[in-house]
Amino acid sequence: MNGWKKAGRGGKTRLASTFDAQEAAVLRGLVGEVRQMLAGRSADNPADELAVLTGMRTGPSTRPDDRVLARLLPDFSPDDPDLSAGMRSLHEPELIEAKDAAAALVLDTLPEAGGRVELTPEQADTWMMALNDVRLALGTALDVSEDMPEDLPLDDPRAAHLGVYHWLTYVQDSLVQTRMQVRR
Repeated sequence: MNGWKKAGRGGKTRLASTFDAQEAAVLRGLVGEVRQMLAGRSADNPADELAVLTGMRTGPSTRPDDRVLARLLPDFSPDDPDLSAGMRSLHEPELIEAKDAAAALVLDTLPEAGGRVELTPEQADTWMMALNDVRLALGTALDVSEDMPEDLPLDDPRAAHLGVYHWLTYVQDSLVQTRMQVRR
């Protein structure tokens, strides 16, 4: 992947890049893992009889136990646990749906064997959301922090994954920079 570029002209401007087979496999795998985590969170939510009657879905009011999921689905108001629980219950189902839809778009537009990807500006915005979720998930799993060195010793089991994290950062940054050059 050599970064995102503008493609097309006028109202047909798109954002384009090419992923090799390994890059596509890695990105598709990570996006799939995020989708599985989110689906698991949704499946853990018990049926809500009030939602059946009113049409208003609710989700769990408690923060996820898994720290990666907790990072993807943060508290709405960390200083007010009651407010956060209520907001989570009301909004988490839609948040999970939006994250899942963004992940699905990446999987739909990124060829399994690698290849060229062309996105509309709106699709690029959605890709940025999905890439952000994947980076948050991987960064949390690796305990990435400002204090972490750029590269880890080769005998550190996180070294290869940190390389993937840095690559994802590049993919996202390149997309953001190119997207800023393209009007809707």
